[in-house]
Amino acid sequence: MSALRGTIRIGVTGPDRGGLAPWLLVRLALALGGARAVRLTPRHPRPELALDGLVITGGHDIDPVLYAAAPQVRPRYDAARDALEAAAIDAALRLDLPLLGICRGAQLLNIRLGGSLFQELRSRRRHTGNRWTILPLKTLLVSAGTRLAGLLGQPRVRINSLHNQAIDRVGTDLVVAGRDLDGIVQAIEAPTRPFLLGVQWHPEFLLYRADQRRLFAALIAAARAHSDPEQPDHVTQPER
Repeated sequence: MSALRGTIRIGVTGPDRGGLAPWLLVRLALALGGARAVRLTPRHPRPELALDGLVITGGHDIDPVLYAAAPQVRPRYDAARDALEAAAIDAALRLDLPLLGICRGAQLLNIRLGGSLFQELRSRRRHTGNRWTILPLKTLLVSAGTRLAGLLGQPRVRINSLHNQAIDRVGTDLVVAGRDLDGIVQAIEAPTRPFLLGVQWHPEFLLYRADQRRLFAALIAAARAHSDPEQPDHVTQPER
């Protein structure tokens, strides 16, 4: 086990400035599952640390140059963060490290596996609004037979929405695990890997719900199994 004294250490990426609320909430979610969160930013990438898992958090839009596309909108980019998280995802993929991508984290995971993004969603929405909200006011249609379906425990789940871009072409070895009412991809996963999940919503803002806490619990269980292969992954059934 790489973590000191048996503690599971999960890297949590973020920007150099801002992003305090998501960081604190993800840290809480990991602590509830018995894991220690380690903050990783462009100025403090902590390459000396051995980690057992990784969370790529939300934030600014991703520079379209990373998926060989011309800019269609004028969002705010963070080139230093793109570079940090691209390298972190590549390392996690190489090591089969358990990874949870949140919002832009799911998008960047998809890009690193050869996928692409829709740069704007307003023109693609007919049944869902464009309002950003941390409240669970949108509907997720969970794909049957996926790991996400097993974790959430029901085919329709209410989620929040803080994004204006989303996955277009799905990356290699990934499958769609959920869509919204407009058919926009809301979750991806890799069935051939121990734990590789990307969600377009922000489960850290929904920790009062058991189904959302299970996403972090599953990451921790997979990280524990990765660090000690003799430890099984027990997070397979919905919490009652």
